[in-house]
Amino acid sequence: MAAFCFATMNVFVKLSGDDIHFMTKTVFRTSIAALMAFILVMAENKRAKKSGNKENTVIDNTNKRLAIILLFVRSAFGTCGVICNFYAVTHLNVADASMLNKLSPFYVILLSAILLKEKPDLFQWIAVAIAFFGSMFIIKPSFEFSDTTFAALIGLLGGLGAGIAYTSVRKLGKLGVRSSVIILFFSLFSVIVVLPFAIHYYDGMSEKAFLLLVGSGIAAAGGQFFITNAYRQAPAKEISVYDYTQILFAALLGFFFLDQVPDIYSFIGYGIICTVGICVFFHNKKL
Repeated sequence: MAAFCFATMNVFVKLSGDDIHFMTKTVFRTSIAALMAFILVMAENKRAKKSGNKENTVIDNTNKRLAIILLFVRSAFGTCGVICNFYAVTHLNVADASMLNKLSPFYVILLSAILLKEKPDLFQWIAVAIAFFGSMFIIKPSFEFSDTTFAALIGLLGGLGAGIAYTSVRKLGKLGVRSSVIILFFSLFSVIVVLPFAIHYYDGMSEKAFLLLVGSGIAAAGGQFFITNAYRQAPAKEISVYDYTQILFAALLGFFFLDQVPDIYSFIGYGIICTVGICVFFHNKKL
């Protein structure tokens, strides 16, 4: 569900027009998620008061300090990930941008070893190396540093930002921090950081573009809730393979709504990365 929502978000962002600055698009994505998360937090608190249930609402002081630090880490790198992804979506076709962002599960494998002590084995290390090799077919690096290559590298950085963010979400889940609180903190942080840039670069938009960006914000909020719950409730290395369905959704939606068809090199890259992701999933199930 998260993969479908995020693919839909990217298509809405692309349909809104490349002339709208990516910072303006980011504000729509984060502000609507913040509003929905705020409503959910208030509703959860109201239910908790009525039932007298304090589960996941109280954290000891040591963990509270760690949780606050992780919330800032998740928010800072998550914001960078969103900005990079929207820049990539604006300058690349939707499927390529989505694939580069979906390298985040491989970053999660690396970061989980450092931050969560969930150490990968040799098979997973090899899988990470092959996945990055596959990404080169999408980035298509050359000695001529074109705008497309730059956008692809930005998309790659977006995947790194998302990987750090989701690793933090996993740790926050272990500390008992609710999904709605994580999303609200992240969304408000993003709005505060991005809004000044969005105001500076704002140059008007059509009613159609406005509605499309509202749609992107709603889709993003849905994706954020689904992905946050997923990473809170299960180890990243066990669920990350499902993230790759976003590429299928992105390719199909891009074809039908944007007339975009990735080139043969991109398809090779998709094949390598998705195959490795599926192999890692079955390897983990076997373990």
